[in-house]
Amino acid sequence: MHPKDSISDGPEPPVDAGTGVTGAEGEVPAPGAAGPVGVVRRRPRGRTTLIIAAAAVLGLAGGVAAGYDIQAGRAPTPPAALSQPGLAYPAKALPAGKEPDPLPASQDRRVRTDGDLRKLIVPRPKGWQEDKELTALTQDGWLGVENYVLDFESEDYMYGQLLDQGIRRVAGAAWKKGEYRSGTVALVQFRSGAAAASHAEDQRSYMPDSKRGAGNGGTAIKGSAEGRYYLFPAEREAGYLPFYQARAIFSRGDVMVDIHIFDSAPIGKKDIRTLAERQLERL
Repeated sequence: MHPKDSISDGPEPPVDAGTGVTGAEGEVPAPGAAGPVGVVRRRPRGRTTLIIAAAAVLGLAGGVAAGYDIQAGRAPTPPAALSQPGLAYPAKALPAGKEPDPLPASQDRRVRTDGDLRKLIVPRPKGWQEDKELTALTQDGWLGVENYVLDFESEDYMYGQLLDQGIRRVAGAAWKKGEYRSGTVALVQFRSGAAAASHAEDQRSYMPDSKRGAGNGGTAIKGSAEGRYYLFPAEREAGYLPFYQARAIFSRGDVMVDIHIFDSAPIGKKDIRTLAERQLERL
């Protein structure tokens, strides 16, 4: 995962307030003599500046005095009431027994995600098993923020950004299949749905970049408004097996979902799409 790097410019170079001439003040250099180029002399403060400043102060004082005199001559106006029951909704309280029933847990997404977030992780696909090496970073299925950001290029930046966005907790799982295929699922919960959507969008924003992302715009995940899944081109290096990767990113309510599949053999679209759609259904 590659968060966007922030670049800060250094301090501007000091500006030379010299006169642009050499020798005594006002002395003009001889023709053809070498001298500083592009130096602008500061205009000295003169009598005209002081006169303008004094006039501005007098004008401001006169305006304040005139405004105070006008306001003092007006009749007092009573302040608005602190309580404005007309703004309440509904305008008239519903009688007892007429209040709408609360949403059932199956429809209230917040009730589901307020429980054990680990139970909402998609079941392990058939033929896969737990990857104990990767799950060593988790504590019984919970992933600390400091461990979650280890997958990002700029860990310190990402850690601070997630705290600013109001990250709440992270549930994770890691699986493997055969000798080289592995997969991870992270459910990143925030204190608001807007923050979850923002984090997902931040991750999708660089995926079309061939150097930092998958080098393509991905494919929409069915049932998700903005979610997409991506297939990366193979990374090849002499003396090593090729490296393939697929990723899915989307948000649902206050939860951002990040899914990865890694392998030394090509990964099919169906593999990452099916896993993403099943996880979406769980939420």
